Amino acid sequence: MPHLLEMKNITKAFGDVKAVDDISLTLNAGQVLSLCGENGSGKSTLMKVLCGIYPHGQYQGDILFSGDLIQAKNIRDTEQKGIAIIHQELALVKEMTVLENIFLGSERGRFGIMDYDSMYLRCQRLLQQVKLAVSPNTKVGELGLGQQQLVEIAKALNKQVRLLVLDEPTASLTESETEILLNIIRDLQSHDIACIYISHKLNEVKAISDLICVIRDGKHIGTRQASEMDEDAIIAMMVGRELKELYPQSEHTIGEEILRVDNLTAWHPINRHIKRVNDVSFSLHRGEILGIAGLVGAGRTETVQCLFGAYRGRWQGEIKIDGQPVKIRSCQDAIKHGIAMVPEDRKKDGIIPVMGVGANMTLAALDDFSGWLSILDDAKEQSTIQQSIQRLKVKTSSPELAIARLSGGNQQKAILAKCLLLNPKILILDEPTRGIDIGAKYEIYKLINQLVEQGIALIVISSELPEVLGLSDRVLVMHEGCIKADLVNQSLTQEKIMEAALRSEHHV
Repeated sequence: MPHLLEMKNITKAFGDVKAVDDISLTLNAGQVLSLCGENGSGKSTLMKVLCGIYPHGQYQGDILFSGDLIQAKNIRDTEQKGIAIIHQELALVKEMTVLENIFLGSERGRFGIMDYDSMYLRCQRLLQQVKLAVSPNTKVGELGLGQQQLVEIAKALNKQVRLLVLDEPTASLTESETEILLNIIRDLQSHDIACIYISHKLNEVKAISDLICVIRDGKHIGTRQASEMDEDAIIAMMVGRELKELYPQSEHTIGEEILRVDNLTAWHPINRHIKRVNDVSFSLHRGEILGIAGLVGAGRTETVQCLFGAYRGRWQGEIKIDGQPVKIRSCQDAIKHGIAMVPEDRKKDGIIPVMGVGANMTLAALDDFSGWLSILDDAKEQSTIQQSIQRLKVKTSSPELAIARLSGGNQQKAILAKCLLLNPKILILDEPTRGIDIGAKYEIYKLINQLVEQGIALIVISSELPEVLGLSDRVLVMHEGCIKADLVNQSLTQEKIMEAALRSEHHV
């Protein structure tokens, strides 16, 4: 009996650069293969070859599916064979309903008239399968990112899928939604549906995989049984070396209080009777890393958006910097008072995709490069850009390259460079390593340590509790808009953080 999938000697080049270099892999029905590798290693390119995004003729090698040679002209050809892909960047039309998105391009009907009743019943069954309790008539734009991801999965399941490719599917999901997804994959396995799973979250990779395939610099490093590998072994194959300490420790001195927030309350931008942040008070010291933990929807992002003048709803509270009350009603106000922020959604709020890497870096600090009559000192700007690229080890062929063409990790480094050019006293990092590979994470962690050694105070929000514990001197635990605990990070565990988040009383 043939393998469900055979990719033989696949090579895909862009000019003289081989993004995928002679890679072969096989997969059987009902198996889950996790594809691991740093950003830029070739994972997504290989999957675009498989799914027809790069059509036959634009790559070398052969693809066999159930023994049949595939020579796809486009993604529709591979979907008809039973191969579906869910990209990290969701491909939903937010102005359309859940039902309309699920059936987009595959509407049911006869004689040009859509069979709405049939589609509605099918949509309900699919939503039940992915454990998403919303109406088929709900506009996708009204759903959270995690819910939208589940709609994408339902959309894929609506096709007669035999192989499902998931590219970073849990980047925007809560723990409960992630568990639902993993259970969906296990259910698909029981129906002989295979999955290729791309994720930087190695605990998920270990939990769901039968096989683990590692790619580095476009080359196949190895494919092994998941049961034979631990996370350290996967990391060593991915980066070509062992990372003894993923969270590099450094000695840094915590100084005097630099920030004091009292009675911060923020209301929902639309449902103004709902409090997204409820009477929050805390402090931050020079050279301190303050972690903020909590489940999605706890109010973490809204809290720091208020501090940076970026919150879109109404809010109130008292903010003191160096003991002096300050008013922050815009991002410009925050920057003037020495606050910079790396936002949660870097593509939406952190970069201008079509602009060059260098222009993105200097955008917020253009006044520093303006001289007489506000004429831009191009030589000074270019020198600063080169220094920033070298300092943060941003991998780019040119400062003029559109930033959207960089990997997620290098985009994040460029955003950090932009913030550092503002010479902040307080730096806010909201999900600083989301969707970033292990090697890039390690580089960012080292940079964080360098910044606190210089006396900069950091606020770090992360949904990954090991990251919060690995970085922070102190941890604020939030739940439903309130601070439930303020914990010094000594002998602190994930269990203690979750216990603090979910119990009713406040604890300091």
